[in-house]
Amino acid sequence: MKPKIFIDGEHGTTGLQIRQRLAGRQDIEVISIPEAERRNANLREEMLGSADIAILCLPDDASREAVAMLEGNPTTRVIDTSTAHRTDPTWIYGFAELEPSQRGLIAGAHRVSNPGCYPTGAIALLRPLRLAGLLPADYPISVNAVSGYTGGGKQLIAQMENEAAADHIAAPHFLYGLTLTHKHVPEMKQHGLLDRAPIFAPSVGRFAQGMIVQVPLHLDLLEGAPSLTKIHAALAAHYAGQDVVEVMPLADSSTRARVDPTELNDTNRMRLYVFGTEGNGQVNLVAQLDNLGKGASGAAVQNMDLMLGA
Repeated sequence: MKPKIFIDGEHGTTGLQIRQRLAGRQDIEVISIPEAERRNANLREEMLGSADIAILCLPDDASREAVAMLEGNPTTRVIDTSTAHRTDPTWIYGFAELEPSQRGLIAGAHRVSNPGCYPTGAIALLRPLRLAGLLPADYPISVNAVSGYTGGGKQLIAQMENEAAADHIAAPHFLYGLTLTHKHVPEMKQHGLLDRAPIFAPSVGRFAQGMIVQVPLHLDLLEGAPSLTKIHAALAAHYAGQDVVEVMPLADSSTRARVDPTELNDTNRMRLYVFGTEGNGQVNLVAQLDNLGKGASGAAVQNMDLMLGA
């Protein structure tokens, strides 16, 4: 029998993207609740219980509710795309390239927390340097990022696209998360192996998909004051042997005039750059990804495939 996949919340932005990515797959059976029945709690619980893997595309509280429905169910495995379980030590963090052992942990997991879009970029840049002993745990990290507006879900999409709406947002670019208490900060701190919470400055641009995450560093504050080349080498070594996260050559970074946040749209890939000038004591680490790809739906499908052994 084909494994059954249930997308709980398939009519939201992430769920729709996952459904599109699974369209045409002959190796799985996607089971679904009709949109008119999406609030039918009994049917939802039945679908959750009958699935081999349930992918939760829900707000945090609704995800916790779905997980509670599965208490005592030894068969249904879960991928949660919400923030609810990303710092829970009993869940496996669904960033397959996090460390060499992570793919195996995901493959054997009963509960997988799908990473956030911004944290995917930030953690991809930070964790290798922490593991290499180059980045102190108490370094005062700043993370500056811009995302396509689909990252805000249906409400923000409507605000950006519907010019007749009373709450229409006309700005070409805007900063938010101004209280510095964004829900992604604990995730960045924990999986970035940081002792000090980073200052996170997220923003949204007038483009639907795509993302850039930046982490600037002063090299004289790092262990041994490493060179730009050494920073690049640590990232390249960490991601060697896989084809999802690509560390761009220094020759490419030194000649590139700009980084386009939409360049990797509709892929599950991520590119990492080390920008700067050798000898000036500073680097700007940059991650480029699709906020709906490696930053959300693409990662969920990747985790599903690992759990299925596909």
